[in-house]
Amino acid sequence: MFVLGNFIAAVARIIDAALTIYMWIIIIRAVLSWVNPDPYNPIVRLLYRVTEPVMALVRRWIPLRGMGIDFSPIIILLAIVFLQSFLVKSLMELAYTLR
Repeated sequence: MFVLGNFIAAVARIIDAALTIYMWIIIIRAVLSWVNPDPYNPIVRLLYRVTEPVMALVRRWIPLRGMGIDFSPIIILLAIVFLQSFLVKSLMELAYTLR
């Protein structure tokens, strides 16, 4: 069973790394929105292409448009922290019990 435990631990680490990278992408997108970047810059276009589907989904579920502030990055960051605290730690503990 140690092989399954090692596999689950590896999956948990990959999920944790992917969530951390996506968290930084969301933070960079939020900071860029304050300075009004060039929309034709390839990096800016990549950031928007990667983050907009998730942000649009959050905006559709929680419509806070009338306030003037976009809270979707904050909600996404909270969801990422929750997933890292709950899902990744649960997978790691499951992996340790299978070893």
